[in-house]
Amino acid sequence: MKQDMNCGKAIFLNTLLAMCLFFLAPMAASAQNRIAYFSYDEAMKSMPEYVLAQNNIGSLRTKYDAEMKRAEDEFNNKYEEFLDGQHDFAPLILQKRQAELQELMQKNIAFKAEAERLLAQAEKDAMAPVTEKMKTVLQRIGKERGYAVILNTDSNACPYIDTTIADDITTIVKDALR
Repeated sequence: MKQDMNCGKAIFLNTLLAMCLFFLAPMAASAQNRIAYFSYDEAMKSMPEYVLAQNNIGSLRTKYDAEMKRAEDEFNNKYEEFLDGQHDFAPLILQKRQAELQELMQKNIAFKAEAERLLAQAEKDAMAPVTEKMKTVLQRIGKERGYAVILNTDSNACPYIDTTIADDITTIVKDALR
């Protein structure tokens, strides 16, 4: 009889333990798997390093644009001279001038393509330490605050976020980046 009572207590305790686990597990899981969200663009644009990198890229872009404008003006002037004198040129001179214009146009096209490539590389190089700092800060915040996931809300990537279970950490990230 005593053995039946012990067996009944064990079943009751096991059932009680199972019920507790069933009800407490979601709470424990949600405590461990916290979610945060932030605006990547807003945080990035608040970084002094981002502003400096953008200014440097803008300055370089302005220099390339000025050179492209100068080359374009040079081509346009030579083309106008060609148009004005084409009726008076001897055939050999006409061919020479046409070849010069063609060569100048090809050089301008090549310069523009190379300038765009160099600008893209300069932007990539300038932004690499900025994005690395962002990544490092996000990892630190995620670990310190126990987030399983940090979502980027830019570009409508997350059309709905339940703010009762997810934390907006945009200000925290911006402060950590300064």
